[in-house]
This record gives sequence, structure tokens and C-alpha cells, in this order.
Amino acid sequence: MSAAYIKVMESGITDDAPALDEAGLRLLCDEMLHRLGRWLRAAGYDTALAERGARDRELLEQAEREARLLVTRDRGLAKLAGERALLLHSEGVDANAAEVSRRLAIDWMAAAFTRCLMDNTPLRPAKADERIHAPRSARELPGPLHVCPRCRRVFWPGSHMRRMRGRLEAWQARSEGDQDRGSLP
Repeated sequence: MSAAYIKVMESGITDDAPALDEAGLRLLCDEMLHRLGRWLRAAGYDTALAERGARDRELLEQAEREARLLVTRDRGLAKLAGERALLLHSEGVDANAAEVSRRLAIDWMAAAFTRCLMDNTPLRPAKADERIHAPRSARELPGPLHVCPRCRRVFWPGSHMRRMRGRLEAWQARSEGDQDRGSLP
């Protein structure tokens, strides 16, 4: 994906940009936005997190090499990245989520809980021999268990996931409400 493929401007995606799922949107959150990055992963978006202490040049090279949109609050870094960056102005994860929702038309629920929160790998259904690594109480819950093929973590629909789903649903509702009102706060 070229830098011109996704043209992000202060008001959001331009009319000539493809739909996110067509574009294969790939994100890179800088160190200031790690929490937002984990939530984007929870929503199913392919989101890399900058290494702690990574230099601007390294982030720019990673964004280019991996065809990722750099999400940052660093004005200088965004200026260096040009069209390859989305500069967020908000502070705090809830405000960041609202801003990125508005500017990239993020759907927080379309692919929720399909990526590993730790390493960004797409999850797959857990096989019988992998299910035993989940606590007994988790294995008895209704709903599927998933595993990360890279780190082998097992994920289940427990209370933590329910709390996370609630937050994603709230962000989605807010996003849809903003669209219904035609507002771009």
C-alpha cells in the first residue's frame, strides 16, 4: 500500500480513499498511544506498537516497510511522516478512540477479539489439546476458546472480555451517534 493510497487529512479519510476493509488498513501506534493500539487490536485491526524508545527514523522506516499508517500525537513525527501519519490531538484513551473513530471510520465491533492483544497475530479456534491450557472454569463457559498461533495464549469469553466488549460497544455507539448527527467534534 503506497502512502498515497490512504490519504488522511485533518478532517478524516478523503473521498478517493478505499473502504478500510478494502484497503487492508494497517496501523502503527507510537509509544504515546500503546493503550489505544491494544484497543485497536481488540477491535480486530492489524496494529503494531512501537518499540519502547524507538527513534523517529525507525518508526518512519517501519511504517514504510510494513505499509502502515503511523498514529501519533507527536506533531514533529507526523510532519516527517506526511501522508503516512494520522496526528491525534486528543488526550486519553477514550478521547483518542473517539478521534480515531471519527477520522478513520473505525468499526469497533466488526472483528472484535480476532487478534492477539499481545503480539497482533490473528487468533484461531483452539484445538482440544490447546483448550486444556485454559482454566477449567473458562473451558466450561459458553462460547468459543481461541488461541494465538504465535504466543500460544488461550483467550476465552470471560468477565475481562465482557468488560472490554462493553467499552468497545460504547465507543461504537458513540461513533454511530456522531455519524447520525453528522457531527465531527
